[in-house]
Amino acid sequence: MDRLLLLTLLITTTLPLSTSLPSFPQCFSKIYAFGDSYTDTGNAIPPRRPYGETFFQRPANRYSDGRLMLDFVAQSLGLPFVPAYLNNSADFKNGVNFAVAGSTALDSDFYSSRNLSISFLSPQSLQNQWNWFSQFLQAQCRGAHAKDGCIDDSILFWVGEIGANDYAYTAGTSVLPGTVRELAILNVARLVEGLIKKGAKYLVVQGLPSIGCLPLSMVLMSSTKDDIGCSAFADRQSQLHNSLLQTKLEELRQHYPNTVIIYADFSGAHRTIMQNPQAYGFTEPFKACCGVGGPYNFDLIATCWTDNVSPVTWQRASACPNPEKYVNWDGVHMTDALYRVVADLILNHGYSRPPFPELFSSKGCVN
Repeated sequence: MDRLLLLTLLITTTLPLSTSLPSFPQCFSKIYAFGDSYTDTGNAIPPRRPYGETFFQRPANRYSDGRLMLDFVAQSLGLPFVPAYLNNSADFKNGVNFAVAGSTALDSDFYSSRNLSISFLSPQSLQNQWNWFSQFLQAQCRGAHAKDGCIDDSILFWVGEIGANDYAYTAGTSVLPGTVRELAILNVARLVEGLIKKGAKYLVVQGLPSIGCLPLSMVLMSSTKDDIGCSAFADRQSQLHNSLLQTKLEELRQHYPNTVIIYADFSGAHRTIMQNPQAYGFTEPFKACCGVGGPYNFDLIATCWTDNVSPVTWQRASACPNPEKYVNWDGVHMTDALYRVVADLILNHGYSRPPFPELFSSKGCVN
């Protein structure tokens, strides 16, 4: 979701930030991941400081101040962080991450055929990630150790949120959001079905967050707000996207009854936190921690990942001293603290369909 800047269930049980994530160390031995900057651990050009400062104490190839949701899932499963596919020195024994920041659900042909140039952005799409995955399998599933790289039920497939970049890259063009929605989800469904046909038995597919609650959206589309103060138009796109995605996933469940497909309700968890941020340890639900200027500490020109000077304040973006109190890190991406709570809600508190415990139960895992 990293380049949106250019264009554009509440539950009674609350979770303090110190709540422990569930632990299922004997459940899976590998994670194979796909997605965009919300999931990327190093396939795109890595951001510089202050990225990574909270947990890693250094830039760690993540668009956050610390860990991503995928990192918390890996920790919950007793696995190391999932290395990026393009990391030539990585050990892929416990999984590999094909997600890349800036990635689109739609193929590059969709943009070029409509004269929509995204050459200044990441050229990768979900199709590119599938190609990487296929190449990875070809390399791993041969020779004496073929079984270590091939697909079996010890692998959890994580399809992180993807599609938000497509809405951003087509904003203000003749391409309607409904067209983007239909085609993006079709491609996600194709990926999921392709993985199943390759042998995947356990998959998690993550929906979009509440895009309307991002500082970026609040700056660009704040004329009409919803009941919690987020951009109503932008958040409506999230809701429509996630609704159609769930419909497609249910169709796949019916077609492949022996496969467990979980929908991770990122938006539901995100909105629950935004409705009562203090209950989860947050005091700044709308402002970016790393940014500069304006009511949301976000400037389209002087973002956290650039050295640009704001034409309004004549200052560069800088990080706040207490990111653990912020929902949003840089106007587009989330903080380590937010990802931690969202992961807890998804894994442990019913913000998934079917609930995550059903996956662990079907796998015979014990907590």
